[in-house]
Amino acid sequence: MSNTAFKVAVLGSGISGAVCASTLARNGVSVTLFDSARGPGGRMSQRREKTEDGKELHFDHGAPFFSVSKPEVVHLVQEWELRGLVAEWKEKFGSFDFQTLKFDNLEQEGLSKRFVGVPGMNSICKALCNESGVESKFGVGIGRVEWLEDEKLWSLIGVDGQNLGQFKGLVASDKNIVSTRTAEVTGRLPPLDADLKLLPELSEKLHNLPVRPCFAVMLAFAEPLSSIPVKGFSVKNSKVLRSAYCDSSKPGRSATSERWVLHSTAEYAENVIAQAGLNKPSEVTLNKVAEELFQEFQSTGANISQPFFKRAHRWGSAFPATSVAPEEKCLWDRNKRLAICGDFCVSPNVEGAIHSGLAAALRLKDISSSCL
Repeated sequence: MSNTAFKVAVLGSGISGAVCASTLARNGVSVTLFDSARGPGGRMSQRREKTEDGKELHFDHGAPFFSVSKPEVVHLVQEWELRGLVAEWKEKFGSFDFQTLKFDNLEQEGLSKRFVGVPGMNSICKALCNESGVESKFGVGIGRVEWLEDEKLWSLIGVDGQNLGQFKGLVASDKNIVSTRTAEVTGRLPPLDADLKLLPELSEKLHNLPVRPCFAVMLAFAEPLSSIPVKGFSVKNSKVLRSAYCDSSKPGRSATSERWVLHSTAEYAENVIAQAGLNKPSEVTLNKVAEELFQEFQSTGANISQPFFKRAHRWGSAFPATSVAPEEKCLWDRNKRLAICGDFCVSPNVEGAIHSGLAAALRLKDISSSCL
């Protein structure tokens, strides 16, 4: 039975928010999803770039893949697979050790299932945000979120002062909605700051939520890097490079060029940010990062030619350094019908984010049923 009177606002269209919104809508709850970005995905985004001669290149510059083990998440991914939203990435993977300068664990790592969105990692979030019952509003930043005690409703105000509506339930799936780090970057308090102070149990868990940054470097080559024995590898004993994956080898991707995405270590990213600051990095900084990560990639000893495209991107809060609700899977206040979900609640990966989004949806679904 539909419960259109019970309106829920979901803030953030990463995989956690998208899963939560879709699950609520499927259970008859009216959902409006807000995101300041131009489209859905968060760290499941796909980046479109253009070369100097006008060629368009696509990169999964966030999460390169995901694996699942929790039964409820496995069930959901199986459904996505049937819908053609995800596919298994069936390639050989391994690791590279900078001490021995050798690739190893080739078969061991190649045996675990890795899933990717098709034709891009953001395909999953796109589909979920477009499902019936979900009204998605992109390019809309949230300036303030306020609990109206008399009406028992949440009021949302945009960064431009626009009234975005009132809702019976609220889901915050974006760390920037609740993290004090927002003030360091934007000079504004996080939108939920005032009301979280009225919820000391939640506020204590979210205060100064520690995160680890990361840089991604996108590379495109005219010819395949055939000297690399795998299509993706983690890295040991490097202070610069954490992983490298051949993006163009994923199912559903264009094979007009060979494209790789490198991810830095958190230590390297923190050092760069310590020097350059938290504000948006300059082109000079990004070019320097791109060159340093590429040089480390070349240092594997493989015959790696110069790419015809090379660009860096900073993920300022890529990985949560702690889990704030590993048992509950999300933070929840029943009286104010507030759920906070994301990988920072469960575990710092895609499955953790999905699991948390499902948990948040379950809390609000149950309470909405009592309003029928």
